[in-house]
Amino acid sequence: MKEPETLYKLMILYMLKKVNFPMTNPQLWTFFEEKGYTNYFTFQDTVAELLDANLVSHEEIRNSVLYEITREGEEALFYFNDEIADSIREEMDEYIRVNKYQLRNETGITADYKMTENYDYCVHLLVREGKSILFEMNLTVPTEEQARILSEHWEENSQNIYAYVLKRLM
Repeated sequence: MKEPETLYKLMILYMLKKVNFPMTNPQLWTFFEEKGYTNYFTFQDTVAELLDANLVSHEEIRNSVLYEITREGEEALFYFNDEIADSIREEMDEYIRVNKYQLRNETGITADYKMTENYDYCVHLLVREGKSILFEMNLTVPTEEQARILSEHWEENSQNIYAYVLKRLM
């Protein structure tokens, strides 16, 4: 492998494929930082190049961006997976094994809100399992303060709300 940036791209693709759920920029960066692979600016350039090449897609939710591997990214990883040294793959596997539950919880339950054309706020609440959406709900409230409160309380209450809705509908 001639360029380290190519290796970093493959590493990001590998991690996104391995976890099978979206990851945030800080979640990906933490691995690179802990292992001392590159600096933050090179990492950000690498992510931008993956996006430009449509190897990774992104979704903005409130103050974070969630990245997922695309079909094209999976194909590229399939063809160039052997370019990642076994020792690096083992480090990534260990990082994912140790942190997978926390990483999934950080991105599996999301809440976002935005102002509507009627000047109220639509709160979008979501529970994911991997790439599948298990539960999704939109609530409209009159003030941004209410939208913020709903968003903040969603993470701690989402499981109970999901279970309650399922029970009531079954």
